[in-house]
Amino acid sequence: MEIDILDFIEQCRDLAKQALGKHAGEPASGGFARWVHVVLHCFRLEEGHSYRETPNRLKYMTEICDVLGLDRENLPDYSTIYKSFDRLKMWV
Repeated sequence: MEIDILDFIEQCRDLAKQALGKHAGEPASGGFARWVHVVLHCFRLEEGHSYRETPNRLKYMTEICDVLGLDRENLPDYSTIYKSFDRLKMWV
């Protein structure tokens, strides 16, 4: 079954906020909310691309940036996404 990527991102956002509870809005060390990092990992894994490709793909996906509250000119660096993966295992 094929899923629309925007619907997938919205579902991940809701689940991440629920799983993180009161810590969802707290910025991780990269300056972005924890739930944003979780959703970025879900997006990366669902689409099957690398950490380096994630910010590049997001530049062209305006609706996804809007759902995540990200400015296309100020996307997290791939290294920020990579490093957050290990830190977030304890939360989610």
